[in-house]
Amino acid sequence: MSRKTFGIWLLGLFFSLLFSQLTWAEVKGDYGGAFRLRQEYWENLIDLETRGMPDRDFFRLRTNLWGKVDFSNNFGIYARVGNEARYYLGSYRPFPAPDDGQQFDEDELFIDNLYLDFKNVFGAPVDLRIGRQDFLGVFGEGFLILDGTPADGSRSFYFNAVRATVKFNKNNSVELVYLTNPEKDIYLPSWYPSRPASYGFSYIDNKRRLNASDERGAIVYGKSKVTDTVTIEPYYIFKTEETVGANKPLRINTIGARAVFANAAGWKVRGEFAHQFGEYDDNRDRKANGGYLFVGRRYDKVAFKPEWELGYVYLSGDDKTTPENEGWDPLFSRAPMWNELYIYTMTLETAGEGGALPGYWTNLHLVKFGLKFALAATTNLSASYQYLRADENTNLTGANAAMFSNTSKERGHLATLMLTHAFSKNLDGFIQAEYFFPGNFYTDKAKEAAFLRWQLQYKF
Repeated sequence: MSRKTFGIWLLGLFFSLLFSQLTWAEVKGDYGGAFRLRQEYWENLIDLETRGMPDRDFFRLRTNLWGKVDFSNNFGIYARVGNEARYYLGSYRPFPAPDDGQQFDEDELFIDNLYLDFKNVFGAPVDLRIGRQDFLGVFGEGFLILDGTPADGSRSFYFNAVRATVKFNKNNSVELVYLTNPEKDIYLPSWYPSRPASYGFSYIDNKRRLNASDERGAIVYGKSKVTDTVTIEPYYIFKTEETVGANKPLRINTIGARAVFANAAGWKVRGEFAHQFGEYDDNRDRKANGGYLFVGRRYDKVAFKPEWELGYVYLSGDDKTTPENEGWDPLFSRAPMWNELYIYTMTLETAGEGGALPGYWTNLHLVKFGLKFALAATTNLSASYQYLRADENTNLTGANAAMFSNTSKERGHLATLMLTHAFSKNLDGFIQAEYFFPGNFYTDKAKEAAFLRWQLQYKF
């Protein structure tokens, strides 16, 4: 279906639903906003000091304003605008010459969400959401569907999508989604500073880069509460990716399922497995497997309500000796999953597959042990130890090859620590630290990496 045909179909559907849902019985509105202040410090984060890349120290100032109107119980509209300005300290600057001394990036003012909600469409047990929307918390833990705009970090997460929720009963439903995530925003206006086309990788013709390429997809995601303690979520995902680096456009299918067991005694077991198969435009095949399994327990009647969790993650890697690509594709989940630091350290390794963007999870064996304590009603402390290995050696060529030994698959060891606190219902914050000890997967020149962040967030 072409974009023009789809647009005409969508417009006709919109007006049909609009006239069928409006009762104008009672119009209700609400509004609010949030301001998030972060400082981040990156030491050897991307290249482990193998390529002389500078460390980074910067502030992130994200502002969101939102409003919604419910015209009836079954029809409403939601809108949110956003901006995340940054101020850089130290020697690193995100801009090329002649402005490479500029410390402040004012960012653009953009439309972060804009969607229409239709509930119980035509009297059927179907809810429909049309427009720019977030999927946070909708599709399991975000293993494959989380962030539609990975190139701008956590500035935004939106997908341009049509999402239908079909409710068979209170325990069984299915999500049907069509989505389109362009390399830069082509659907809605934004208000931006002047940025030439050559103004660094983060910008494309004035606008912020959102993706490594234009992407489209379709999702069928089931949700079934089998018993009071067991939930199963089977799914099928189809995705197209345009040219990235030397790779031709890709069409990839993913079939999988997520399962969760949780009981009143505090035990929880969660796992997910998926198989991928597809083809590039040059007829090169792609197939991969990925999944995770975590077991843990919460002790509500013990002081500080401790929790522990032990888990394993597997993402297949590409065997360079075969003509096909066996590397795992994270689809729409280029975001922090099991830690924050390592999504940046993998960037040079995966640039040929997903562009010079962080979060391309692939080629990984990860064992994680985590602990969490409720120090007070509004204060939590969590920590983890993680052991990481590769599934395959990189066998890269070019400048990025200097980072990898190709003689070992031991990526290294990672420690994480986070302290969170809610000062009030409107104000919260955290302090986060992560430290990585590289293994022999990297060359002898590789040094330890550190990630530090603190945050304050006010919501109204």
